[in-house]
Amino acid sequence: MAWADIAGWSEDDHLLAYKAFRTSCRPIAAQRNPLAEPKALGTSLRDPCRAARALDIDHGAKARAFFEEHFLPLRISRLGEAEGFVTGYYEPIIDGSRTQTEVYTVPVYRRPSNLFVRGARQSSAGLPNKGQVFRKIGRRKLVPYYDRAEIEDGAIAGRGLEIVWLKNQTDLLFTQIQGSARVRLEDGSTVRINYDAHNGFAYTPVGRILIERNIIPKDQMSMQKIREWMEQNPDGANELRRQNRSYVFFREVMNLSDKEEPSGAQGVPLTPGRSIAVDKALHVYGTPFFIEGELPIESEQSKTPFRRLMIAQDTGSAIVGPARADLYFGAGAEAGRISGRFRHNARFVILVPNSLDPSARGRKMPVPDARPSEKIAKLFPQVDPLKDQPKDAKAGAKPPEASAAPASRDAAPAAAAAKSAAPAAAPPPAAAAPAATTSAAVAKPVPLPEARPNVAPSREARRHRYRHHRHYRRAR
Repeated sequence: MAWADIAGWSEDDHLLAYKAFRTSCRPIAAQRNPLAEPKALGTSLRDPCRAARALDIDHGAKARAFFEEHFLPLRISRLGEAEGFVTGYYEPIIDGSRTQTEVYTVPVYRRPSNLFVRGARQSSAGLPNKGQVFRKIGRRKLVPYYDRAEIEDGAIAGRGLEIVWLKNQTDLLFTQIQGSARVRLEDGSTVRINYDAHNGFAYTPVGRILIERNIIPKDQMSMQKIREWMEQNPDGANELRRQNRSYVFFREVMNLSDKEEPSGAQGVPLTPGRSIAVDKALHVYGTPFFIEGELPIESEQSKTPFRRLMIAQDTGSAIVGPARADLYFGAGAEAGRISGRFRHNARFVILVPNSLDPSARGRKMPVPDARPSEKIAKLFPQVDPLKDQPKDAKAGAKPPEASAAPASRDAAPAAAAAKSAAPAAAPPPAAAAPAATTSAAVAKPVPLPEARPNVAPSREARRHRYRHHRHYRRAR
C-alpha cells in the first residue's frame, strides 16, 4: 500500500514516534553478531536503527521522511478478519508500606527460589510470562507451582519474600495485570516494582467472567467498573479473583525515580502514548505500527479518532495474534481510567524495513491449513463425545446398545450420541423421508477400539513362563 492510503498518516506527530523508535534502537544497533531470527522481520531492523542513531532529527517533517525512506507500509490482520484489536494498560500509583500493619496486610512477593520455568535459567533477570512453571520438592521431584488461591491462603508466607505490603487484594490484582507499579510509602518515598515471574497458570480475565455472569454489560466493561464491583462485593471479589489462578511475582527496581517511566519487555523505558505491547512470538521489539481506530479517550462513550505511529516495546500473556496490541498510556489514575476503557477494534499497518522483501519472506512463513468446505464439514463432523452426549448419558445412564461392550470407554458416549440423533417419537409419514435422508448424509462418530485390558498374569503363568525361558536358554 502507499503512504497516502494510510488514513491520518500525514497528520500524526512523527517526531514523538521517532524518539521512541531511537530508544528501541539502542539494544538493536548494539548487537554485534545477532542470531538468526525466525520471526517475519528477522534482524532487518538493524539497518534503519543504525541510520536513526546516526541522525539528530528535531522536526516532525524530517521524522516522517525518515520512516518513509527506510520502511514500507503493509496492512496486517488475522486471516479472514479486516481489523485487529486493542486494549490499554498503565502503571498504577498505589499506597503501601515496607512492613505489615493493620492497614497494609497484603504482601507483594518477589520470585521464590523454588520456582522453575521450563527452558529458562533460574538465575535469569526476568523469567518469561508463558511456559510451564514448577516448584521443587526434595532434590528431584517437580510439581506445578501454587495457584492464586493457595498463595493467598499463605502457601509461601513467612519466607522473607515480601517487597512491600498493600491495602487490599484488589490493588495487588490490578498491579499484577499491569505488570508494574509505583508504591508510595508513608515517609513520602516511592518503591518501583516490575514483573519478574509468574506461577505458570493461564491468565483468566475477571472482566470476562463478570460479563458471562450478566453482572456488568459488555458495552460498559472497564477496569473502573471491575474495581467498583469488587469494593461493593468483598466476598464475591474473593471468589472472582481466585477464578484467575495466574499469579505474578515482582522485583524491586533500583535507581529509578518516581518521575521515570518503567521498562518494557525489550528492556527500554516505555513512552506514554507511543509504546505498545505485542505478541512476542510473532513480532520483533522495535517494530513500528501505525494504528487507526476510534477509541473512548475523552469519555466512556466518545469515539475519539486515534491515528498514531506506535513502537513495539513490551509484551503480555494476553496479547496474542498479528494485529493485537496493548497501548501504554503512562502512570496514575487518569491514565488508568483512559486505558481501562479500551476493548476496541482497530486497523493495523506494520512498517517493514526496505531491506526486507515481504513477498519473499511471506513464502517462507507457515500458513494454517485451509478450512474444510461446508460439504466436507457436514460429512465428517468434529464430535466431542463428552460434550455432545445428552444429560442422562453424562449422569451415568447407559442406553441398551452399550450393554453389549461394557469394557469399552467410548461405546457409551457414541451410543448416546447416536440415540440423541434419532427422533424421540415416530414422525408422521410425510416427515419420515427427509429425516432419513439427513441422517444418512451425516457420518456418525466411530468409537475408538477397546483398549487392551491391563491384567496381571497369575502366579502359575509366571512360573510356567520362567521354566520355558530356562529351557530355551539350555537348548541354545
